[in-house]
Amino acid sequence: MGTSELNLQALADYITAAFAEEDAVLRAARARMQQSGLPPINVSPSEGKLLQVLARLIGAQRILEIGTLGGYSAIWLARALPPEGKLVTLEIDCHHAEVARENLAQAGLGHKVEVRLGRAAETLRHMHAQGEPPFDLIFIDADKESYPEYFELCLPLLRRGGLLLADNALSPVMRDPQRTGGVARYNALAAARADLASIIVPMLRGEDRVDGLILSLKL
Repeated sequence: MGTSELNLQALADYITAAFAEEDAVLRAARARMQQSGLPPINVSPSEGKLLQVLARLIGAQRILEIGTLGGYSAIWLARALPPEGKLVTLEIDCHHAEVARENLAQAGLGHKVEVRLGRAAETLRHMHAQGEPPFDLIFIDADKESYPEYFELCLPLLRRGGLLLADNALSPVMRDPQRTGGVARYNALAAARADLASIIVPMLRGEDRVDGLILSLKL
């Protein structure tokens, strides 16, 4: 079967229905984000489930997220944590942070998740200066041009054997032959590091759109 014959939406729907069906909490979180005027750029349910599985796979107890939006991906990730686990998520927009805190509270995860407000790069530098304990998993899903900067700032905060994940690794900008954007530079940085084992996992976004999640294991 050629790619022109594939129904990507049908495949995406099948994966979601079989493995990543949303519960009432997740549906309510998305509805609250829509009602609050947040852009519909959160991860898909299937990607949320993948993040959760990866967190469980490495036994993550501390997770860092760059880009909170309305807390949808944070719910998926925080549900993978043990009772004493913690997720720190960074958000620049006050309104987004308020919606995220409400969603996380409604999900019963407010005690596990800390939303830190401010520019992510500045917050990350502050975390370095304050001797923040290392994280087991870091998920980047924020402004794409800053991805290379986040890459350099996040790696020292990741434990050996931890996972660094970045969304939109195969976003439409990657079709530019020059590939000079932030995502392309991030991918190149990850691919070139001998202390990382990295791969891009394609993600179905429905209809005719395919994006990707880049996974980097810190060796």
